[in-house]
Amino acid sequence: MVDTQPRDFLSIADLSPAVLVDLVDRAAELKAGRTRPAAPLAGMSVALIFQKPSLRTRVSFELGITQLGGTPIVLQGSEVGLGSREAARDAARTLERYVDVIVARVFDHDVLEEMAAAVAIPVVNALSDREHPCQALADMLTIHEHLGGFAGRRLVYVGDGNNVAASLLLAGASLLAGASLGLDVRTVTPRDHAPDGQVVALARSLAVRTGALIEVEHDPAGALVGADAVYTDVWASMGQEKEAVARRDVFRAYALTPHLLAQAPDAMVMHCLPAHRGEEIEGEVLDGPQSVVFDQAENRLWTQQALLAHLAGRTWQPAFGQEPLRLPLAAASVAAPLRSAH
Repeated sequence: MVDTQPRDFLSIADLSPAVLVDLVDRAAELKAGRTRPAAPLAGMSVALIFQKPSLRTRVSFELGITQLGGTPIVLQGSEVGLGSREAARDAARTLERYVDVIVARVFDHDVLEEMAAAVAIPVVNALSDREHPCQALADMLTIHEHLGGFAGRRLVYVGDGNNVAASLLLAGASLLAGASLGLDVRTVTPRDHAPDGQVVALARSLAVRTGALIEVEHDPAGALVGADAVYTDVWASMGQEKEAVARRDVFRAYALTPHLLAQAPDAMVMHCLPAHRGEEIEGEVLDGPQSVVFDQAENRLWTQQALLAHLAGRTWQPAFGQEPLRLPLAAASVAAPLRSAH
């Protein structure tokens, strides 16, 4: 692996540009069967804490840890009671005596910060109200597979400027490999639901180095023109259910419909799932030929395996004596995807 490893993964910005690109590279090797890790998590245990319900996060982490030789320990939020039954830092200190990594899916990002500050083992953000960095890792792999590189590419995110939007801004701004520039990211949201200003400022500061263009817009009319990928997410995240009805009126013009997508007829369609069909995205768009949403879901497995092995400081070996796969990350032209869209 390249560069020094971070202790924790609370934000996509915790990864240097070189490490971010290397993780995408390693995940692609795993998916293509070109790398066979020699049980890099053998003898290690990983605590998986879920304050929020989960399908993709739980299955991809639990299966990925097992496939790498580790032991996943799944804990529901009600069992642990972070911040209620027990202080988050005390729960983390206790887990540190048993496990090697803590992965937590929480409501409040401050809980992750408190846990990470209290222990020496890695703490991984599996989703918080501030960011969803594991999803962004999978999204970068998906974009690379289907577009052949990041340089000169534009991702347009339309809808709520939530945790997913935040991580996409930071990921696009952070990508840098040799001559390759960052991924341009444009968010298109209602003014009162724009991405957090501090996140935007950080993304723009990172983009100074990588050359990525970071844009925040509010009018969906014409905003998708030139997009290589169009991304959306639910309008009311977990914990915002009481706002769902009111938000539908606010976000109606931002729904990813065939009419809106006509602005970018060749763009691939992305959604982190679960999707609310007929709200933020129409079913015919979600199921259409431009959709790569289930590739995104699958890629959670490969990128999280690469991440966990990296945090554990473990090495990788090519399978069957093959040379390691190296993706053309500096390519500006479209390359054949490693896997076709569903």
